[in-house]
Amino acid sequence: MHVAVFILVVLVFVALSGALVRLVRVPLPVLQIAIGAALAWPARGLHVEIDPELFLLVFIPPLLFGDAVAAPKRELLALRGPILDLAIGLVFFTIVGFGYALHWLVPSIPLVVAFALAAVLSPTDAVAVSSIVDRNVVPARLMHILEGESLLNDASGLVMFRFAVAAALTGSFSLAAASLTFLYAVAAGILAGVAALIVAAKTLQLLNRIGGVPSEAQVLVMILMPFIAYLIAEHVEASGILAAVTAGLLTGGSGIFRYLGISARMQTMSLWTTLSFTFNGALFILLGLQLPDIIRNVPPELSSRHWLIEPAATVLILTLCLIGLRFLWIWVGDIAQRVAARFGKHKAEPFGLRVRLAGSVAGVRGAITLAGILSLPLTLADGSPFPSRDVVIFLAAGVIICSLTIASLALPKIARGLVEPGEDPSAAEERRARVGAANAAIARIESIANEGGEGEAAEARLAVADSIVAGYRRRIAASDEADEARAEAREAGRLELELRHAGIEAERGAVRAMFRSREINDHTMRALLAEITLTEALLKSRRERK
Repeated sequence: MHVAVFILVVLVFVALSGALVRLVRVPLPVLQIAIGAALAWPARGLHVEIDPELFLLVFIPPLLFGDAVAAPKRELLALRGPILDLAIGLVFFTIVGFGYALHWLVPSIPLVVAFALAAVLSPTDAVAVSSIVDRNVVPARLMHILEGESLLNDASGLVMFRFAVAAALTGSFSLAAASLTFLYAVAAGILAGVAALIVAAKTLQLLNRIGGVPSEAQVLVMILMPFIAYLIAEHVEASGILAAVTAGLLTGGSGIFRYLGISARMQTMSLWTTLSFTFNGALFILLGLQLPDIIRNVPPELSSRHWLIEPAATVLILTLCLIGLRFLWIWVGDIAQRVAARFGKHKAEPFGLRVRLAGSVAGVRGAITLAGILSLPLTLADGSPFPSRDVVIFLAAGVIICSLTIASLALPKIARGLVEPGEDPSAAEERRARVGAANAAIARIESIANEGGEGEAAEARLAVADSIVAGYRRRIAASDEADEARAEAREAGRLELELRHAGIEAERGAVRAMFRSREINDHTMRALLAEITLTEALLKSRRERK
């Protein structure tokens, strides 16, 4: 009962955060962490012990899967060089650089434990990045690189974290064995994602052959896919995170959606949007719930002189160290790109100073870091306490909050003016695609309407075709590059939408009146209102695009 009430309370505050974020000018993750901390700060407030493995299983696969499905595959493929450079190269650079810096700053932390903390801090958080980074102020190329990096570096960071923990437990480390294990974890994780996608596709095919299967069953298959990928990979000791990301990246181009009915497709898209918002919010609130206990139990190694100032300064220095290492890596990468372009005789696209700084600050840490560091064992093999466990947990939580805060405050100022005013290239691409699709539809409809036949049937066919074609021509006019033509078409479209919306409101009122007068039952009312709502959603989508 207590667990059920706790879950309901968290969900209530997730919903409230969606409203409060409109009133306070802070990113949603920061607000949700603050809500969690406020709920847990009183002695009798909300408290929860997080099981790291359960935490990773419940939250991470669906969130990363959803981000991977929505990620622009063409851009990620085109930018695979810098993405892999950050997702793998920067992870190793961070482990070495941050590990030695931490050991120097806090000598009580053994070097191998410092490397473990560096490894778990190296992944950026895809959820936090997408929540904080405003696509309207950050160049599209940088945004795509950040998205791709955050999807892939979780696997490399957590695999290296496991190696560092194993070395701390056993007192030995083999570079050759670690390299082979890393390659196996990556390869097996990718294969697990592919396997989960195949299983889901075969299951949907089977449901289609049976026939008459509720659309909810098809939706459930899609919801379970990231969990299946994660569990398969973890069962064979591979990267479950990479498996979920792989399944998400391949879902869009695999054709699996053709096995879903229209209703199932709409329900899947709507449900994923709701789940993404809910899981994101719950994740950050749970993160906030951990903070009061962590702050109350400041390790003595960090507070020998000042209880608050010294730990806060240590966290700030370490966060700036991470940002500095990231900036240095991106800067060196730019230089390497220029050199390679000079020898390869192709054009380089280096980042400017402000873009490099924006990319460095945007590398925020989040839930993966917290879940990873909480999974540290309590004792070594001989039964003695794991060295500096409380210290590194405190530092990890502090760096998460500090990186989120710095990014929230500094990124809008750094990125201001980086995107030149004018039409968004993606919007122009969408406009051209709409025109091409509309022209193809017009050609096909006219071809069908002109196929043989005479008399009233042929005239009726032509009349219906003309009506449909007129709608497509209005769509083309609304996408015309000429400002005057677009303005006229948009005004006509606005009037049409206004009248259609008035008709929809009249329909809804009539249906409810018939229900109140008992002319129809509640089943009929729900069916009609669902159809009206679908029509309204389509009109709203058209209005937002205009």
